[in-house]
Amino acid sequence: MLFPRTIAEHHIECWYRVWYYRPMETDRKITVEVPRELLDKAQQASGTGVTQTVRAGLQLLAASRAYARLRKLRGKVRFGRKAAELKADR
Repeated sequence: MLFPRTIAEHHIECWYRVWYYRPMETDRKITVEVPRELLDKAQQASGTGVTQTVRAGLQLLAASRAYARLRKLRGKVRFGRKAAELKADR
């Protein structure tokens, strides 16, 4: 005979799936030592907390290669529309 499961057993099973079946590639917890002055300046510039400031810095660093490639294209790409026409399409 099967016994009905308790609410606690369902709760544990549910949270176990949330904690342990989540793909590990989505987030990484890291420990980083940074100069206090640098972090303070970065937080003042971003107006956010430590985590958001670090994320924003990492995103900017990751995008830097794309920015460099765009700078190399400066003056080499011709657009068929004028800036005023692009603004009017907004």
